Amino acid sequence: MGTRKRVCAFLFSNPGLYQHSIAKLRLINGVDYSSSRRQFSVVNGEAIRGKQTTEQLYKHVDGLSTGAEVTAVKDQLDPFSLVSDEISPLTDRLRSMVVTEVPKLASAAGYFFKKGVEGKRFRPTVLLLMATALNMPVSMPSVDRLSPTGVIDNLETELRRRQQCIAEITEMIHVASLLHDDVLDDADTRRGVSSLNSLMGNKLAVLAGNFLLSRAFVVLASLENDEIVSLIAEVVEHLITGETMQMTTTSEQRLNMQYYMEKTYYKTASLISNSCKAISLLTEQTAETSTLAYDYGKHLGLAYQLIDDVLDFTGTSASLGKSSLSDIRHGIITAPLLFAIEEFPQLGEVLQRGFDNPADIDLALDYLGRSQGIQRAKDLALKHARLAVKAIDSLPENDDEDVRQSRQALVDLTKIVIKRTK
Repeated sequence: MGTRKRVCAFLFSNPGLYQHSIAKLRLINGVDYSSSRRQFSVVNGEAIRGKQTTEQLYKHVDGLSTGAEVTAVKDQLDPFSLVSDEISPLTDRLRSMVVTEVPKLASAAGYFFKKGVEGKRFRPTVLLLMATALNMPVSMPSVDRLSPTGVIDNLETELRRRQQCIAEITEMIHVASLLHDDVLDDADTRRGVSSLNSLMGNKLAVLAGNFLLSRAFVVLASLENDEIVSLIAEVVEHLITGETMQMTTTSEQRLNMQYYMEKTYYKTASLISNSCKAISLLTEQTAETSTLAYDYGKHLGLAYQLIDDVLDFTGTSASLGKSSLSDIRHGIITAPLLFAIEEFPQLGEVLQRGFDNPADIDLALDYLGRSQGIQRAKDLALKHARLAVKAIDSLPENDDEDVRQSRQALVDLTKIVIKRTK
């Protein structure tokens, strides 16, 4: 297949690229390449070359878990359904936390907590599942070991409420970062609706994000745990560091995979990894167990962002809830392009010029379409998903059915992250 025809076939398989380039690629040198669609079969929303199906492409994902600890659980439920009874009241509490005497600020701060645009609450779900996955006997002073069962029940209820607070804090910090990111990126849409900055202006969007951060730290202070306060404060520092790294990269750093992964950890993975660790610290787990909780969150977060970077090229604006190709339009170079440079070094020169000229975007997509950049980014995401599962498999053994089911749900979430299309 000729170079241009391969590019066209790639674009047909990736709607985000296809929508951008169809006007230019439908007819090249008088040849209509629309027949290139026949090179692909579509299975479950994934376009796969030749005879390879989505199941074949991801069959190794279903083998992510190798430990008997989690694989022995049968008849698995949807991970989100396991904590749905807690997510609903948690969401209501989040809405009540953003109430303020200034109506405009309350409306802005609560914009992404409204029904219909609140998202799936992915991070709170992970944290509540982790809380159950680490459910060990409540430690009590020896003098209290003969206390009535009700005392232990009360301690466990209080522990769960404090863990729910971590989930609420994490979600407020996450939404605050979205509001700030949309201002920095001049984004028009988010979660399928107009971005807050496009509706109310940059100043109010920034203030709403700051307000959410302040409310998050009020809740954090109520936990009266200095170690967790320090941990979450570091997360906010990481978010700022990551965004600054993205805005101030040198020419060499822009094309450096290690720099990209470090920035990705700061911007995305630090929040979920350290929040998982905070969940563990509340239960007074061993340092080893807390590290395993952190490792799960870290690798899940990195896998999530890598797939996000892939979807920026392969998804549609409708499925993503935001503009496709947004990263490359803003001059942000992500894993698929970095891998493509290894095959086509001349792509690096194109990327260094920036994308003020639309022709350079087309040229970059041309190189990407001829490379294995998309697939290699998916493979790297899968590697991190496997490491996340390894962390869960390494947790101390526990025969409690709820614990085992939650651990399996955390494994299943890695598969959902890898297979997601939006």
